[in-house]
Amino acid sequence: MNDENIAGRIEQLVDEEHVLRTREENDSTNGEALAGDRERLAKVGVQLDRCWDLLRQRRARRNAGGDPDDTGVRDASTVEGYLQ
Repeated sequence: MNDENIAGRIEQLVDEEHVLRTREENDSTNGEALAGDRERLAKVGVQLDRCWDLLRQRRARRNAGGDPDDTGVRDASTVEGYLQ
């Protein structure tokens, strides 16, 4: 996966996130639909974090003179465990 593909995936996930947030507002009176929206929103958030992490890894590897293709997607628990 190259940087353009990763950026494209990020755009898709951001678009889905916006749709879900709008749906979340509309589903506020339907508990089951709201729970589904929130569950999917959480999954999209994790996927976004993992994509951004991969893009940062690739850029760092390239800036250090390495091959960005030597990077890989890290598991969700690693990416979500970073301290901000």
